[in-house]
Amino acid sequence: MTTRNHARPLGTEPDREPAADRRPGAGADPLGERLVAAREARGIDLLRAERETKIRRAYLAALERGDFAALPGAVYVRGFLRNYAQYLGLDPEEAVAQWHRDAPAGVPEPAIVMPQALAAPRKGLVLSSGIIVAAVVTLVVLAILAYIGFQLIRFSEPPPLNVTQPPTAVTEVAETATTYTLRGLTVAGGLVTIEAPGRDPLNLTAGGDGTWLATVDLRRGKNQFDVSAVDPKTGKAAVQPIRLLITVPFSPVVAPTLAVDSPADGATFQNGAIPVAGHATDATTVNVAAAYLGQPPGAAPAASAAPTRASPGAASPAPSPATPAPVVVTPADDGSFSANLDLTAGRWALTIVATSGQGKTTSLTRNVTVVYRGVNLVVAISGGRAWLKVWVDGAVSKTTGSGGLVVNDGQTLTFSGTTSIEVRTGNSGVTSYTLNGTSLGVLGTGGSPETWLFKPPDPPKQTNRT
Repeated sequence: MTTRNHARPLGTEPDREPAADRRPGAGADPLGERLVAAREARGIDLLRAERETKIRRAYLAALERGDFAALPGAVYVRGFLRNYAQYLGLDPEEAVAQWHRDAPAGVPEPAIVMPQALAAPRKGLVLSSGIIVAAVVTLVVLAILAYIGFQLIRFSEPPPLNVTQPPTAVTEVAETATTYTLRGLTVAGGLVTIEAPGRDPLNLTAGGDGTWLATVDLRRGKNQFDVSAVDPKTGKAAVQPIRLLITVPFSPVVAPTLAVDSPADGATFQNGAIPVAGHATDATTVNVAAAYLGQPPGAAPAASAAPTRASPGAASPAPSPATPAPVVVTPADDGSFSANLDLTAGRWALTIVATSGQGKTTSLTRNVTVVYRGVNLVVAISGGRAWLKVWVDGAVSKTTGSGGLVVNDGQTLTFSGTTSIEVRTGNSGVTSYTLNGTSLGVLGTGGSPETWLFKPPDPPKQTNRT
């Protein structure tokens, strides 16, 4: 035994316990010695025997020590002994018989404990070409799905829109300020539009980082700006425009300022609807009045607006046209104002007066000329319905047709010709006329049908045309 123990390789577990660890009073176990000798003759240690027989090393050591009480029971001793003896090349039955002869009598049967099988070592992960291809395909599909999801979210959302300057929606600047720089953020390359009442829209493109800026003109008083944005890639607009109010304060004692954009001084109009528009600051009202100056140079004397029934077709001196009532308007928050004057043919002086809350005024005058060309006739139905048939320059008007047209109460028809317009009405009492800006009113009475010929400069005259 001593020689075999010295012959073991360093670092291996001893095949059996030293003699000091054996049962007190026990002598050498011939069966155990045979097992140890057979194992060492094969050059096998207990670790390898445990791995190859699937019997725990503690039980194998107990068999080699003859410590059968350390084993689960007699049934397991026989099973372990047969397997171990066969593994070592010994006769299993002879080993069991020797155990029966040498084992001390009355060895208690311990409780049966099922031995746990040794778990086989796990195999490492083996990467095959199929696994690699499947992983790559999975990653590509996930990337495509993520991109599609990102694009769907992007195309379903409106672009952001923020204004960073001014910091608040309502801002007051210095009294001397005439311009202001607006700044903000939106989507990269976004199309930004800045609108202000009475001004042309300002369009610009945001930079690659979404920033934008624009310098706008300021007028005294309140300046309103509406900022909107559109993503050019998706066509979606921001949820709602951002409204900014920038106020340029003014002294309450100064006189209002006034600028007239239209009409231009000396302008000539071919009809009587004269647009008056401009801007006023420090003004609460703008008054527009017209004064008749006379016929245009070289114009023929105007015929009387009212027909003479006693002698149809006879002309009479025309009275001066009635002066229209002044028009009073209130400027908008940005100071803009507009009004319309209906003037008859002739030369007119328009006076535009801006008045402040303290009664201070500023006025401008514009001279205009109204020269009607051809025949312009407005037919209005008021107080009932009327059947109308109209001839323009001798031909039936397409508006009424050859069968005529029934016009309801409150409707107005306008006709323009070169030399003449003739109107047949089925209800003369509700049909009124305005010829080249001059109101003629109702020419007939009651509900009788009448036909009237309008051929300036002759006055209107009644005919028998049907």
